[in-house]
Amino acid sequence: MDSKLSMKAYLIIGTMLFALFFGAGNLIFPAQLGQYAGENVWLAMAGFLTTGVGLPLLGILAIGFSKSRDLQDLSSRVHPVYGLLFTAALYLTIGPFFALPRTAAVSYEVGIVPFISEGSMTVGLIVFSIVFFAVSLLLSLNPTQMVESIGKFLAPAILVVLGILLVAAFFSPMGEAGPAQEGYASGAFLTGFTEGYNTMDALASLVFGIIVISAVRKMGVTSSKGILRATLRSGVVAAALLAVVYSGIAFLGATSTSQLGLLETGGPVLSGASSHYFGTFGALLLAVIITLACLTTAVGLTVANAEFFHKLTPGISYRTYVFIFTVFSLVVTNAGLSNIITYSIPVLMFLYPLAIVLIMLAFLSPLFHHSRIVYVSAIGVTFFIAIVDGLKTLTGSLGIANPTWLQSIIDFYSEVLPLYADGLGWLVPALAAIIISGVAVRLRSRGEAESPAFTNR
Repeated sequence: MDSKLSMKAYLIIGTMLFALFFGAGNLIFPAQLGQYAGENVWLAMAGFLTTGVGLPLLGILAIGFSKSRDLQDLSSRVHPVYGLLFTAALYLTIGPFFALPRTAAVSYEVGIVPFISEGSMTVGLIVFSIVFFAVSLLLSLNPTQMVESIGKFLAPAILVVLGILLVAAFFSPMGEAGPAQEGYASGAFLTGFTEGYNTMDALASLVFGIIVISAVRKMGVTSSKGILRATLRSGVVAAALLAVVYSGIAFLGATSTSQLGLLETGGPVLSGASSHYFGTFGALLLAVIITLACLTTAVGLTVANAEFFHKLTPGISYRTYVFIFTVFSLVVTNAGLSNIITYSIPVLMFLYPLAIVLIMLAFLSPLFHHSRIVYVSAIGVTFFIAIVDGLKTLTGSLGIANPTWLQSIIDFYSEVLPLYADGLGWLVPALAAIIISGVAVRLRSRGEAESPAFTNR
C-alpha cells in the first residue's frame, strides 16, 4: 500500500524537479523573448510557457504513465534501432553539442563580458572556457556529493537574487515595453511556442522522468496510480515556479530596451539590469552565482552523457568519455553564445516534434493497445516533415539558398500542411496518423484485446 505523502513531500520533490530544469542557461531565453516581443510579451510568453514549462511536465508524466524504464525503453516502441538513435541524439543535444557548451558561454556573457573591453572578448572567452571546463573535468572524473550539495544551495540562491532583481524591475521598470520585433509582431504566440524549444527542457524531461519517479518510490509510493499522482502534484509545483520566474524575466526584458537597447542574446540583459539596479556589486553577485550554477549543470550533463555512452560501449571507459565530451564542449563554446543558439535551432526544430509526438503516443497508447504500427506511422510522418524543417532552418541560419529538391518539398508542404509557416506543419499529419492507424488497429482486433503488449518488439 502506498504511503500518503504530505504537502512538504510534494514541495521537496517539486523543488528538486525545478532545480533539474532550472539550468542557469535557461534564464537568457525569456529575457531575449521579452526584448523582442515588447508590447506582445504576454502573448509570446503564453506560447513560451507551453513548450518551456507545459511540455516538460508532460514529458515527466509520460515516463511514469507509460511504465517505461527510461527514454530508450519508451522510444524503442517505435523500433529498437530508433530508440537507440533517438536517445543518443537527445543526450548529445542536451550534452556536448549545445547545452553543455552553453553553460560556459552563458557564464562568460553574464559574468565576464561586462567587465572587459570589447577587444579582449575573444581571448577572454578562450581563457575563461579553458578554466571552466578544466574544473568541470576534474569534478566529472570524480563526482561527489559536494557537487550535489552546491547545486542544492545554488538553486535557492539564484531564486533569491533573481527575486530581488525582478521585484525591483516590477516596481521600478527601466522603461515602457517597446514595439514587437520580427515574428513577435504578427505571430507572438507561435513564435514564443517555438522559442520555448531553446530551453531543451522537454527533451531533458524524457531523461529526468525516471529520476523523479525514483524519488517518489523512495518515499513509499509504489503503485502506478500513486506514482503518477505524486509526479503530477510535484510537477505542478515545479511548473508554477518556472512559470513565475520566466514571466518575471520576460517582463524585465520587455521593459529594458529603452535603457539597454535591443541586444543579441539575453545574457547582457540580465547583467545590464543588475548593474542598473544594484551597481557593480549586483552584477558581480549575479555573475558568481550563475557561473557556479552553470558549472554544476555542466558537471551533471557531462556525467549523464558519459554514463549513457559508456553503458552503450563498455569498451570505452567512462573517464575517456568525460575527456572527449569536455574537450568537444570547450571547442564549441568558443564559437560564441549567439552561434551556439543559432545552430542549435535547426536540431531542435527536428527533435522537438519527434519528442512531442512520442509524449502524445505514451498517453494515448492504451487506446490502440500499444500497437507498434501506430508508433511507426505517427513518428514516420513526423520525421519526414521535421527533418525538412530542420534543413530549412539550417540553410536560413547559414544564409544560403535552399537546394532545388529541398525547396520543392518546402513549397509542397507550404501548400498542403496547415500551420507549416508557423513551424507546426507536423502537428495535423501526426494526429491524423495516430487516429487513422489507431482506428485500423481497433477494427482489426474487433474489440478483443491484442496479445500482451509489446510482444512484437
